[in-house]
Amino acid sequence: MDHEAPIVHDVFGISWLDFNLSNVLMIAVASLIVFIIGVVGSRRLQMKPTGMQNFMEWLIDFVKGMINDTMDWKTGKVFLPLGLTLITYIFVSNILGVATIGVVGHDLWWKSPTADAGLTLTLAAMVIILTHFYSIKVKGVKEYGKDYFRPLPFLFPLNIIEEFTNTLTLGLRLFGNIYAGEILLGLIVSMATSGSAFAFIFSGIPLMAWQAFSLFIGAIQAFIFTILTMVYLSQKVSTDH
Repeated sequence: MDHEAPIVHDVFGISWLDFNLSNVLMIAVASLIVFIIGVVGSRRLQMKPTGMQNFMEWLIDFVKGMINDTMDWKTGKVFLPLGLTLITYIFVSNILGVATIGVVGHDLWWKSPTADAGLTLTLAAMVIILTHFYSIKVKGVKEYGKDYFRPLPFLFPLNIIEEFTNTLTLGLRLFGNIYAGEILLGLIVSMATSGSAFAFIFSGIPLMAWQAFSLFIGAIQAFIFTILTMVYLSQKVSTDH
């Protein structure tokens, strides 16, 4: 578990600009997988769906249900592509490091990209920025500004703080669960490869059990991130006070 991240420092000669090449690789891999799922699930559409089309239609209905649970469909239907993208991308990202890890030398290349706080906090920040964008788009600048003084004017500082806490909790919750899962998987694998036949045999069952549990956690965390996104959007675009 003493692997390091392959980081390129001082990119373009900028002292504070560093690139984690593992994150770049895994973000590209996750994006490619999601793109392939979307293409395969939407080609050769049939009236009676089968295979991937059936899965995609189920997923669309699932995300529609999340939207309907948080806001009316007339307002929320525009967020369907966002919800589909988030739940699919985050789930794929969560499970990439469950089956295996890839180490070259002392550098960890293959892992779940969501096991990095930088990525999850970036996703969370993008979501929060989107909520502000749609709030201004739906309500206008004037009503958007008034929302910070509701329900009572003296709550303005708390409403500002809430924007930052929403970003932190949304991103760190996802990161913490996935990172902890990969740490434990790494410990079990280290025990299995310690050279002891006893450890190899008796670590197999815990390894398979934790991998199955990690798949479940990956799905749950993708759901939580997406449903909270819809909740935050609902709070911003709702005109009910």
